[in-house]
Amino acid sequence: MASSLTETGATARSRIAWRLLPFLFLLYVANYLDRTNIAYATLGMKGDLGLTDSVFGTASGIFFIGYLLLQIPGALLVERWSARLLLAITLITWGVLTALTGLVRTPHELYGARFLLGAAEAGFFPGVIVYLSHWFVLQDRAKAMARFMAAIPIAYILSGPLAGAILGVHWLGIPGWRWLFLLEGAPAVLLGIVTLFVLPDRPGEAHWLPAEERAWLAARLAGERRAKADVEHMTMSQALRQQPVVLLAAGLLFCYSGGYAFWFWMPTMLQRLTGWTDVQRIGWIGSIPFIVGLIGMLLIGWNSDRTGERRWHFAIPQLTAALALGAWFFLPQSNAGLVIIFSLVIFGTSAYLPAFWALPDSFLTASAAAAVVGFISCIASVGGFFGPKIIGTLSQRTGSFEAGFVFMIACWIIASLLVLLCPRERAAA
Repeated sequence: MASSLTETGATARSRIAWRLLPFLFLLYVANYLDRTNIAYATLGMKGDLGLTDSVFGTASGIFFIGYLLLQIPGALLVERWSARLLLAITLITWGVLTALTGLVRTPHELYGARFLLGAAEAGFFPGVIVYLSHWFVLQDRAKAMARFMAAIPIAYILSGPLAGAILGVHWLGIPGWRWLFLLEGAPAVLLGIVTLFVLPDRPGEAHWLPAEERAWLAARLAGERRAKADVEHMTMSQALRQQPVVLLAAGLLFCYSGGYAFWFWMPTMLQRLTGWTDVQRIGWIGSIPFIVGLIGMLLIGWNSDRTGERRWHFAIPQLTAALALGAWFFLPQSNAGLVIIFSLVIFGTSAYLPAFWALPDSFLTASAAAAVVGFISCIASVGGFFGPKIIGTLSQRTGSFEAGFVFMIACWIIASLLVLLCPRERAAA
């Protein structure tokens, strides 16, 4: 009997992963393409719109002001309403807003477009994190998140060459950076429509999952909830005041402050520090660090599930990014060395993601974890605003990125220390 249940569980886990993760992965690729295409678009739009470094930093970061507004409601709607409907609505809305960004003509119009785009995307990521907890047992959750979040480096790997090609066109007399926004908004709209028809909300709606596998999954998830029975009585407000939640939120805030600053500014940093002027070359070279990040994310997610450890799987990548960027001040400077350093930084600022987002579920119930995921993501979004803005201001005032590098290094070290202060994870049931 035990052998039969084990086999049923293994089959169910594999079937769910292959059925859901590729589609969610595709949605997240579209999400990140639309969120971050400004990093390459600025190489063409700065001259047309008269953007200074400070304006670009603000335009990049203001996305997160809109983003923080709706993350907790988004996570709760997936828990209590419908993931399928929420994700479809957000996809269609942000796709339209991305295309409209291609029509802006002033910095203030750009600010408005980025703010609205952030608000439209807000519910997507926390919603998917909660959605994964409805389908994946604890021992698989970091691997599932790693496969889903692999879309982040994949999106960047694609965005560099794609942006480089589009920025060089002038169809119908329209500059390439406008076409970049117009063309990259369309896939999100199409995927939003498809989501309505292919994404089930809960395992009970998955007709492709045999009855015995649905029963096994329901029993396993119920067992994990019982293992956290001591927090079943916890209200949402109590959950948000828990010390681990506060530490995780503060840690991710510093992590995002340094990470998004680097990600949004990397194409510009490559251009200035190497002296390259060929946008296509910057696009292709800029994809290399994200290949390293993709490999790191998958390995870290796999090893985190294998060992059941989460905190050090967050801290070690962050400290790697800090050490790598710090080495830039001391090692002989060359273009090849810069690409290696940037690759290690991207590894450090992406590989931690699966282990980190498995942490809330290790000590909270489903309803509490849903609110906490939204809360942590909401707080961290403040770092997504200030990080790029601070780098832009420092670059404009000092004429170099050195002060910005110090800022990012400090952020990653502080983030590591905060997460390491969290209590050890609960063992899976």
